[in-house]
Amino acid sequence: MSTPQHSRVFERSNRVHELSAEERVVYDQLDPARIPQHVSIIMDGNGRWAGKRALKRFLGHQQGAESVQFVVETASRINLPWLTLYAFSLENNLRRPKTEVSFLMKLLRNYLVSNVKRMNDNNIRMAYIGRTHELPPDVQETMRWAEDQTAKNTGTTLTLALNYGSRSEIVDSARTLVHRMIAEAHQRGISLEDMLAAEGVDDAIKNRIDEPQVGSALYTAHMPDPDLVVRTSGEQRISNFLLWQIAYAEIFVTDRLWPDFRGLHLLEAIADYQCRERRFGGLGESTDEDLSGVLPTEAELARG
Repeated sequence: MSTPQHSRVFERSNRVHELSAEERVVYDQLDPARIPQHVSIIMDGNGRWAGKRALKRFLGHQQGAESVQFVVETASRINLPWLTLYAFSLENNLRRPKTEVSFLMKLLRNYLVSNVKRMNDNNIRMAYIGRTHELPPDVQETMRWAEDQTAKNTGTTLTLALNYGSRSEIVDSARTLVHRMIAEAHQRGISLEDMLAAEGVDDAIKNRIDEPQVGSALYTAHMPDPDLVVRTSGEQRISNFLLWQIAYAEIFVTDRLWPDFRGLHLLEAIADYQCRERRFGGLGESTDEDLSGVLPTEAELARG
């Protein structure tokens, strides 16, 4: 849910000259004024990429980690303010073999340690969403370190969704709203029951639990909702990712497996996005259909 909180200063330095020749061809077809504010990516296909090459799954994950940095650096060069990557789902944590989960945690730490300098060189700021407090302590420590090291950067914010599930996020948001009500009652020196009774239960809840309030309690309250969701590997599903936030996002699905995805393909997804007309439930500007002769008149309705 968009709120005024994400109006942070975003430094728009011109770095398109750093794009590769192939990337520049696609970028030159884009309208720079219509670059999305927020792109989120469901990174899928690491295992299949490895399987097609008769390699171990962990090699697919390693190659996928390299793709992250390529894509992030292209995002920073085109002044994309927000990029959110679905890196490790809550379901991954619960359902993958422990050996694979352990390897993914080591890979995450290695990625952060190895790439902080490149992030600073590219003016990229690190952030995270999810139940990160459930991750191993050493992983959390490295995450905080990388976040601190990049905190002063003013370009693209790279957000990694780690131990993340959208349903869990909405549950956590509801719990936060309940705690807010309890804290408000405590501050007023009365019980929650008395506060609700004094205002009328329905009115009290309606005033404190609505769409803006739920949005303000989500992990993503500090950022705009995604304009574009990219899914690699050809799968036609959202996989419990940002369900609330992508209500009106455009969705781009590519058969390309994540380890083969590069900045060029991000630009191609944005080019496809710019060809679409976003209506947010309304009608497009070109719609001017006259329905006056189609609908029944009031007199006809009265006659039944």
